[in-house]
Amino acid sequence: MKRSTTASVIAALLLGCGGSSTYKEPEGPIPFDPSRPELGAPGTVTPYTGSDPVVLEAQLKLPTGVDLQRKVVLRTCGPTNGVCHNQKEYPDLHTTGTFADAINAPCNLQPGSYESVYDRCERVGDSFNFGEESFAALELGWYEVVVGAFVEYEDDDVPPSDAAGLHLHFKDPVPLAQGRAHWGTGTFLRKFVNADSQVVELSFANYNTRWWVLDDGRHLYGEVQYYQAEDVEELQKVGIIQGDWNRNGHFGARDNKGVPLLNPGKPEESYLVARLRGHMQGEPIPGTRMPLANQPPSVTDMLALMCWLEGLDPNASSWNLASPINYAGCSYTANPQALNLVGAGVTWRERVWPILKSSCGGCHGGTNPQAGLDLLSDGAWTRLRGFASQNSTLKYIDPGRPEKSYLWLKLAGDGSILGSRMPLDPLGSGSRSLPADQLDSIQTWILAGALEDG
Repeated sequence: MKRSTTASVIAALLLGCGGSSTYKEPEGPIPFDPSRPELGAPGTVTPYTGSDPVVLEAQLKLPTGVDLQRKVVLRTCGPTNGVCHNQKEYPDLHTTGTFADAINAPCNLQPGSYESVYDRCERVGDSFNFGEESFAALELGWYEVVVGAFVEYEDDDVPPSDAAGLHLHFKDPVPLAQGRAHWGTGTFLRKFVNADSQVVELSFANYNTRWWVLDDGRHLYGEVQYYQAEDVEELQKVGIIQGDWNRNGHFGARDNKGVPLLNPGKPEESYLVARLRGHMQGEPIPGTRMPLANQPPSVTDMLALMCWLEGLDPNASSWNLASPINYAGCSYTANPQALNLVGAGVTWRERVWPILKSSCGGCHGGTNPQAGLDLLSDGAWTRLRGFASQNSTLKYIDPGRPEKSYLWLKLAGDGSILGSRMPLDPLGSGSRSLPADQLDSIQTWILAGALEDG
């Protein structure tokens, strides 16, 4: 007899695994008793008993770090497998385990570009010395491999600052004579802790070529002939640590007190919080505010995050995300509205429209604007309320929802939207990104309701 139902298949599997020969479909609710701590129970925390509705909502909906990760972090930062902070970009935040791993973890290990690195995320750079000369190892600020046709310079030539080859930039001047080549082996060193708990500096890579000291003496250029290309590729693969990763002249680990992704006891000095806010203690954070396309955390969400971080013991070596969040003892419950990420002061006429006119008006203006969208003349705000001609399911601007606003998705370079990121480069080299502060203003304006006069 042919057996084709799901129940029959499961029954066969049960027989093969030693189960009962009779399969019965489940009925009624599936019993589930989550093991969660009760507020006010011995060894936990005292519940908040005030009247602020935001605090009461957070305490009810987000009682633990587990709830915070599942209901806020996962939704905001990594809801789709293989996208953003869900097994694609650092940090991975898609499980409670990976979220916990972000506590005290270094930031900016996987920057999109060097400009996006925050000074306080920079680490002490690897060191470099020159085997043929006697001088102390120098801390590496940053390096760059300039790709191009090989040019063989004479020993007494001075290669240009952008010559094809390996360029190393240091914190201090290189004690080699300028104006002539130096042939020898450059050695890269890194500090390690050995088995005896002593800090030692060990070499991890070498490169032998001709070197020239350029510019202000802190720039060392290494020749890369065709047969050396693979050696330089291998050098890049080892992951050289750059002390001035963002190339702004400030060595973050030397000049500032570094910050981790999540700083236990210090929400205001947590890099992930700063990326949501766009600043850390009043200092702007490089890069576009997160999240790029998903709905940002609400005031309730932010209160849970800040109170959870504030309640983490900075002296602990591990943390239990299932522990209750101490809202009653949290300093942020005094004024939760101060955590509002939307902010104020960004208006259509004073800020947003001027950005769109100057950056997009070249194509979207005049008598025959591209895609039929005119952003130059009066009525642009009303036109942005309509559906996009390129995607009839999305409005150009959906007030309060940048993740559903076609214009924002194009400006943010969201992969779900076909075509190039906007705006196009006027020099004809493809698309480009608006500056981070302009993207931040447009996103803030949409979140606040995309008002014309507000």
